[in-house]
Order: sequence, then structure tokens, then C-alpha cells
Amino acid sequence: MPILRSLVRNFSVPCLMLGLLFFAASLTPSLIPRGPVVQGVLGGIVIGVGYLVGQIVGLFWKAADLPHLQGKLALAFRLVMGSAVLAFAGWTMTSSLEWQNELRGKMGLEPTDALHLVKIVSIATGTFAVALLGGALIAAFFRFVRSKLNRIMPERRANVFGVVTVAVILFVVTRDGVFDHIFQSLDASYEAAQELFDTAPPLPTQPNQAGSAASLIDWAAMGQPGRNFVLDGPDAAAISAFSGRPALDPIRVYVGRADGETPEDRAQLALAELKRLNAFDRKVLIVTSPTGTGWMDPGSHDPIEYIHNGDIATVSVQYSYLQSPLALILETRTGLEQATALLEAVHEHWKTLPKDSRPRLYVHGLSLGAWSSMHATNLFRLLDDPINGAFWAGPPFPSGLWQRIQNKRTPGSPWVLPTIGDGSLVRYASHFADASQAEANWGTMRIVFLQYSSDPIVFYDPQSIWRAPPWMNDPPAPDVSKHLIFIPFVTQFQLALDMALSFGTPPGHGHAYFAHDYIAPWIEVTAPEGWTAEDTERLKAHCNGGLRDGCNNDAG
Repeated sequence: MPILRSLVRNFSVPCLMLGLLFFAASLTPSLIPRGPVVQGVLGGIVIGVGYLVGQIVGLFWKAADLPHLQGKLALAFRLVMGSAVLAFAGWTMTSSLEWQNELRGKMGLEPTDALHLVKIVSIATGTFAVALLGGALIAAFFRFVRSKLNRIMPERRANVFGVVTVAVILFVVTRDGVFDHIFQSLDASYEAAQELFDTAPPLPTQPNQAGSAASLIDWAAMGQPGRNFVLDGPDAAAISAFSGRPALDPIRVYVGRADGETPEDRAQLALAELKRLNAFDRKVLIVTSPTGTGWMDPGSHDPIEYIHNGDIATVSVQYSYLQSPLALILETRTGLEQATALLEAVHEHWKTLPKDSRPRLYVHGLSLGAWSSMHATNLFRLLDDPINGAFWAGPPFPSGLWQRIQNKRTPGSPWVLPTIGDGSLVRYASHFADASQAEANWGTMRIVFLQYSSDPIVFYDPQSIWRAPPWMNDPPAPDVSKHLIFIPFVTQFQLALDMALSFGTPPGHGHAYFAHDYIAPWIEVTAPEGWTAEDTERLKAHCNGGLRDGCNNDAG
């Protein structure tokens, strides 16, 4: 009760007005539609941040002994500013419904109604109340610490040491909480992996499959993502039913993290399995890097096997058990080292083979896999005997190679779908472009980036805290809101939240890449013989627009 009384007594209306300004700014649209719960929690947090900023400014103002408005002038100022803030917040609240529905319509989602705003306000109010109470508890703790210190030192010194003491305690508590959460996630991931090993399904019965009794790879150690990749793809019968001519069983090699002690050990095991399966006798060989958990997107790998009538081999090596965000933070080097070791091993052997009979060699990756695959594709090392091409989907914004290529765009071409030179080496695809159009024909090596214009994993910009990202200076892409504007600090916060929401968008938007949009880029990169535009449409219909379902459907 004393804490609540102190909270009510010291509550600052001007600080609340600043918090409402932050709240109003948070209602402006960004790349990903936000539901009422997410927007409400976000709104409550930013109100709290604005309130805290106001309190801090007030403390410095008081400490500096700066002048204060008094009497009627102060009252008039507060009334004018309060009315302006409330009017602005009211306008953004009513407009936010239109903004969100416009963005939802672009992504094929149902529109929201006025109840959406009621939920936002209710949740934001509750979230702010919790944040305010938390701040009051911290302030009460500071006063307690200060009173103890004041017994042994002057008041001013007690204030300084009180702030430092409370800050250190809060840092240690939150730091330990964060690390505890990470370690719990690690433990859960490791435990899940062990359960998968213990409950592995029976070995594949066909000796031409990785993990079978004849394989060099331990089936139990491969892990569920690898086993799904090996077992769930289309076989020769399914491909032949689609193509109408005899097909081959595609070769899929996957080495689990537990299959070797080091990246080099796992890479050499993958190479040995490729040799055992005669993968270097196929027309196409793809070296791909998985996502953090080891997942391989069937929406990408199934279509390319249909495109080449099964005359293809794909190899991948797992480097982590963690979800991609954790793997990015905690195992960044592991992913880069594993992708490099695998590509080096395969490329070194591939270079020894006769050029007229060896397979065409390509590299591929999605999301975090694209980042590690790009890192592994050292163009200087490949100059003496280059690969045939690369196809990278959803490249994360920190990817160095992607950033360098983006910054070479032709002036005037959009940042989300740039033109690089004459298009003979690098092209871009999206939900609205298939990389088939360019000033020049393809050269010896073909590189395609697939990136959705609404994908914040790709287009997040750390510098958006003080300047607009380059893509915001272009006309909005087809699935980006025309009402999106740059607001310092707010845009940074919104894009960060968008990254967390980007996996739950409809197929073809955000970070939800799906089979339809992989097909045309694969065709451009790998140039299948005798393939026609009619074949492309048939394959799209066969894949049925499935997200993460691949194309392993009945051909009929």
C-alpha cells in the first residue's frame, strides 16, 4: 500500500503524455501486420519507455536547476500540449485500423474491426500498469538502499551510490535470468535431440539411401531434420509420373551433428557417402546449408528434383540443434565453419573430375543457411575452377556478401529488387519477380537471391535508429504499406518486432518462403534441358502452393 500511495502521489501527467506520443508512433504500420495482443503489449511497453524518458529528463532538469513554468502559464501549456497529444493519439488509433487492414489485404488476410482497437487499448493499459508498478518497486528499493547508505555517508553521495548499487543488482539479476533462459533452451534442445536419437524410426531399407544399413552415416545420430529430408522427398516413380518419362531416384545425403566430432570430420563423412552413392555421376550436385535446427525446406528441395527428373544429388551437414535465433547468437562460427568445411571438401574432389562428365555444382541455403553458404562460397578460392551457380533465399541482413552485392545496385533500381550490372552474373527474385528478365544473357556462373520485399530478416537495418533504411526511400513494394514512414527510434523498434513476427505471415510474405517462388529461380540458376514455361506452370500446380509441404504429391 505505501508503494501504491507513493505511485499515485508522484504520478506525472506530462510524462504520461510523452508515453502516449510513443504509443501513437507505435501504431504506425511496419512490414508485418500486428494482432491486437502484440500491438497492445508493444503499446504498453513504449508508453512505459516514454514515461521513463520523461522522468529522466525531469530529474536532469531539476538537478540543473532550470526554470519551471508556474501558475496559469503552466496550466495553459499543459492543457494545450495535453490536448494536442490526445488528439494525435486518437487520430493514430482510428487510422491504425485502416493501416493494418491495408497491409493485411496486401497479404491476403481477413480485415480487423473496431474491437481490434478496444483490445489494443485494454492490453496496452494493463501492460503499462504492470511496467509502472515494476518501476515503483525499483524506486522503492532505491529509497531503501539510499536510506541505509545515508547512515554512513552524506545524502548526495548516498544518492549516487544508491543508483549504482541498484543498477548493478538489477543487471546481475536480469543477466542471470537471461543466461538461465538460454541454458534452459540449450538443455531442452539437447534433450530433444537425445530423445530423437533414442526413438529413431527403422533404418531405410534401400541401400541407395543415406542412413541405411549400407550407409556410412549413423541413422540414429542423423536427427529428425535429416531423417525427414532423406525420407520425405519424391522418388523416381513420383517424378516419372509427373514428367512422363523414366526418372532416377534423387540422392539426398545428410550428416547429423552427432555423426562427427569436428566440422571437417562431418564434411569428410558427407563426401565419402556421396562417393558411395555415385553422386558425382549425376547431372546436378547441390551443396546446401540447413537452418539452425538442421531443417531443410522441402519447398525448395522437392521442386529442383522434379525439374531435373531425379538426376540430381543434394548434400547437407547439420551444425546445431538450436532454433535459428539462438544458433545465430551462440553458434555463429559453428555454422560458418561447417558450411566452409563441407563446400571445401566437395569442391576439392569435384575439381579432380573430368570437366565434361562431372555434375554441375551449385550452392544453396535458406535464411541462416544462406548466410553460412555465402560465407563458404569464397569467390577467390573458386576462381581457378568456379562452381556453376548459387541460389540463396531470405539472406539475413548481416550477410557480408549480400550487403556488398546490394550496394552495387544500379542507381534507380529498387533496394528490395535491385539490378546488378547487366544481370549476367547476379539477379534477384521475389514473390513478384522470377529473375528471368535482364539486360544481358546469363554468363558462366549464375547467382540468384530470392528475397521478399516484406521480409524484415532481410531488410532490417541497425542504423534505422537515426536514418531511414534504403528501401524506405523507394516507392513501396506491392506487399508493403503505402503509409509506412520512417520515425527515428520507433522504426528501429518496429523492425525488430517484425523480425520476431515474420515467420507467421502468409506464404510469399515476411520470412515464409514457399515452393511456388523457389521454382523459377531454380530454373534460372540450373538451366534444365528441355524445360518449358508450360512445365513450370504444371510444377506449380503440382506443388499446390504448399508452404513447407514441398511437392511430393501424387502426380495425378
